[in-house]
Amino acid sequence: MNITRENIGNVNAVIKILIEKQDYDKTVEEKLKDYRQKSSIPGFRPGKAPMGLIRKRVGKAVLAEEINKMLSQNLMRYLVDEKVQILGEPLSSTEHQKEINWDADENFEFAFDVGLAPKVEVAVDENDKLNYYTIKVTDEMINQQVEMIVSQMGQSVEAEEVVEEALVRGDFEELDDQGQVKDDGIRAEGVLLSVKMIKDEEIKNQFIGKKKEETIVFDPVVAYGDRHEVSHLLKISHEQADNLNSSFNFVVKEITRFEKAELNEDLFKKIYGEDTEIKTEEELRNKLNEEIAANLKQASDRRFATDTRDMLVEKLKPELPEAFLKRWLRETNQDVTEEQIDKDFEGFMTDLRWQLIKEVVIKENDLKVEDDEAFDLAKKLAQAQYNQYGIYNAPDEQIESFAKIILDKPEEKERLYNKLLEDKSVEVIKSKVTLENKEVTREEFEEMAR
Repeated sequence: MNITRENIGNVNAVIKILIEKQDYDKTVEEKLKDYRQKSSIPGFRPGKAPMGLIRKRVGKAVLAEEINKMLSQNLMRYLVDEKVQILGEPLSSTEHQKEINWDADENFEFAFDVGLAPKVEVAVDENDKLNYYTIKVTDEMINQQVEMIVSQMGQSVEAEEVVEEALVRGDFEELDDQGQVKDDGIRAEGVLLSVKMIKDEEIKNQFIGKKKEETIVFDPVVAYGDRHEVSHLLKISHEQADNLNSSFNFVVKEITRFEKAELNEDLFKKIYGEDTEIKTEEELRNKLNEEIAANLKQASDRRFATDTRDMLVEKLKPELPEAFLKRWLRETNQDVTEEQIDKDFEGFMTDLRWQLIKEVVIKENDLKVEDDEAFDLAKKLAQAQYNQYGIYNAPDEQIESFAKIILDKPEEKERLYNKLLEDKSVEVIKSKVTLENKEVTREEFEEMAR
């Protein structure tokens, strides 16, 4: 077997593999003999069919299978042994591959196009300038956070009378044309409705100020303007709702309203734990200022990472085998259209160039991610998930258990390790360039991202 490589420019190459008869003949003969022993062919005793017949039946398939196996193994071994760094995967060469005749050929030559990873030198210094945008924390942001907390930590309480924000539970009874309860009319007990969801203002106003056991008379179809909604409200069929044209008594049985949580020590303990040092609203607002600033810093860091990527990709612009890569994308993504590949190709090339640059930074600076770093990041993600559901003080063991679940998923674990490596790579660049700090409002920051 003979393997050769011809470089075409800096980032393309053709690898040729010549497989000769002596490379495969013995293995193919053994497989044919094994097939003969196990075969049962009409007219011959088991295992006694002539080898000529066996070759005629399966010889070509056995040969092709063995050649392809040798081809795959030796191509990969060559790339590893010769330390050839490739992009994508080898593709059968459109220009150099000779036609194969499986019936007549004894020696087989295969040619593969490969894309070579370029050599990248990452040289940055104080002459390279990058902006770092710090987003201002405003009173409005803190007010919004306080409002979210008191709403999420609030609860429904019994009320003496109906207000617009109230939920009212009561019983419906259908009335006839004289305003009397129909003996065979529609009845629905324990129906819960939201006063503010009533669309007719006049009917909505009838509810305001009502107390338990008081009655409101109204037409639910007029109240809601939606017969489908009325069918669910009265627990009747859509057909009944479509023909409904009656007023109803609604007897109030229960009134509840949502009460926001009070800003007191009990609330602070629920959010931050029994040992919290927060005792006053001012101290809460200071704490929220810190938390919002930390969250905004994450946005600033993401923006800085993107700016770092763009600056390095533009400055270094590693040469890539673009035609080969586009062909590789087409051949390995049969369900993706040519138009979609063309549309996404520039983004793909930018990401690939950034990946190559990062790999150099990681290698040159011996960057590593320790397990405890990944675990800490997983815990932050777990806590953020709980926060979204208004759970601000989940027990440590619960957070850690959630973090372990995250890391138990191979794709999530890889994503976290890659993120941490990227963060460290960006920090290395950050330490070498000239940083220009700029304070901006959230609106200005979001405008820049558009």
